[in-house]
Amino acid sequence: MKIKALALAALMASAAPVAAEVKIALDTAPDLATSGSYNWAHAFGQALTEAGFEVREMPRDAVGNEAEKFDQITTGLLEVSLSDIRVVAQLDPFIYGLRLPYLFDDAAHLQRALTEGQVFDQVNEALGAEDAMLLAIAPLGPSSGIITTTTAIRRPEDMAGLRMRALDDAQIAMYEAWGSAGTIVPWGEVPAGLQTGVIDGYLNSPFVPISFGQTDFVRNYADAGVIIPARAILASRYWYDGLSDAERAAVDAAVETANAATADWLAEVAESSLTALEAAGVTVQRLTAEEREAFRSRSLAVYDSGLMPSDAVARWQAIAAASR
Repeated sequence: MKIKALALAALMASAAPVAAEVKIALDTAPDLATSGSYNWAHAFGQALTEAGFEVREMPRDAVGNEAEKFDQITTGLLEVSLSDIRVVAQLDPFIYGLRLPYLFDDAAHLQRALTEGQVFDQVNEALGAEDAMLLAIAPLGPSSGIITTTTAIRRPEDMAGLRMRALDDAQIAMYEAWGSAGTIVPWGEVPAGLQTGVIDGYLNSPFVPISFGQTDFVRNYADAGVIIPARAILASRYWYDGLSDAERAAVDAAVETANAATADWLAEVAESSLTALEAAGVTVQRLTAEEREAFRSRSLAVYDSGLMPSDAVARWQAIAAASR
C-alpha cells in the first residue's frame, strides 16, 4: 500500500502544472512615478503572478543592448522585452508611423488606431519570421515636448540657431522645418552633449529629464505635444506558442490589464509631470492650441521625408482619421 501511495504521489506531482517563468527585460528604472513603460511592465507582471506565473524583472541593460535583447527574444532565452520601436522597424518599417508628428490626438487615440487599424496583425506577420511577436505598444509618458538647456521655446522661430538631438533623418527634417538643425546622437551620449553644448536639446516626454537626472542642465520644457514616445512590448513566439491555452489566455488578459493601468497612469500625470519639472527647477512653457498648430503645420514636412513609403504614410493617416 505504501509503495502504491508513493507511486500515486509521484504521478500526481509529475502531472501537476509547473509555473512558467517570465523574464521581463525593462527599459527604464523601475519607477512607477515617472515611467509609463514600467507601469506597463509592473501591471503585466502582477497579473501574470496572480495567474500562477513566476515573474522576474530584468533591470535595464542587464541582458544586453537592444540587439542582444532581440536575439534572446527570437531564440526563446528571454520571454518579454520592452524594446525600442526601431527594433521592430528593422523587420517592418510600417511601425515608424508611430513617430509621425501630430498624427494622434493622445495615447488613447493611438491605442484605438493600433487596434482598429489591425496594426498588430501586420507587424506580427513580419516578426513571425524571427519567432518574435508584438504584444503591445506602451507609452513612455505624456506626449513629447521640446527640452532645451538655455532657450525657452514657444514658436518655431525660437528654434533658430539650435542644434537638437535627433533619432534619425526624419527627425532632422522636422527640426529643419522648425528652423533649427538636428544631429543624430546615441542616448548614452546625450547628457555629455547637453553639458558641452554639442546639442542644445532634444524631444521627449516630460518625465525623461527627471528620471535620467538631467534637471541640473536642462532648463526649459515646451509642452508641444509632438509625438507619443513609446516602447514596443516584444515577446518570444517560442515561449508564447509553447504555453497552454489557459496560460496564453492569462497572458492576453495581462496585456489588457497592463494597457489599462498605463492609460490610468497617463491620465494622472498629464499635469503632474509638468509640475514635477517645475519643482526640479525646469521652466515649463505650456503652449496654447494656436502655438502648437504652428509646430504641427511645419512638421508635415516629415510625412514626405522618406521615413516610410508614401502609401504607408497615407495608410497611417487614414487609420488615424478613422479612429479619431
